[in-house]
Amino acid sequence: MSDSDPRTSRTGRPRSTEADAAILEATRASLVDLGWSKLTMGDVATRAGVAKTTLYRRWAGKNELVVDAVAVLFDELELPDRGSLAADVQGVVLQFAALLERPETRTALMAVVAESTRDESLRMRIRDSIVERQKRLVLEGRRRAQQRGELPVETDAAVANRTADLIFDVIAGAVVHRLLVSAEPVDTDWARQFTLLLLSGLGPGAMERRPGS
Repeated sequence: MSDSDPRTSRTGRPRSTEADAAILEATRASLVDLGWSKLTMGDVATRAGVAKTTLYRRWAGKNELVVDAVAVLFDELELPDRGSLAADVQGVVLQFAALLERPETRTALMAVVAESTRDESLRMRIRDSIVERQKRLVLEGRRRAQQRGELPVETDAAVANRTADLIFDVIAGAVVHRLLVSAEPVDTDWARQFTLLLLSGLGPGAMERRPGS
């Protein structure tokens, strides 16, 4: 378990899972209502019904708190076996899009990403607490596809890691840009076309082929 995981205790009395959940929920609500610049640890403590010192025993400051509040939302993402690589990709794209459409996710993510352009430590925390943790979906999907014979097994660990990074970047980047930058919907048809492009590439006739054909 990483140091950034809100379930990790520092020192002193045992952590309360219920208190942590209330604090993280209050943080997301504060972001939606107030925005990054006006959000304070005191406001979060009041909303969560805890003392401000309780927050500081768990998080050093606002940056850590907000990233953890976002990270637990992304931990909700799952990758059930839908029977094929194409179906798995489409499913996680739609699930990711539904998560980003929630006001608390969209507001919190946009806030921390914007702030991270001026804060290297915050950018590193986002990478460790959100990006690296969610690469589990790519690894699981690739392992499953390899077992089905849909993808070759990569024996070179360095190459396999670079491939996983690229897959994650392509999927996450496309969905975030589509929803949060272009403000366009990610519906079933878009997810199918995106999956088709991802799995088929840009060769002749790629967009006419169906996944699995």
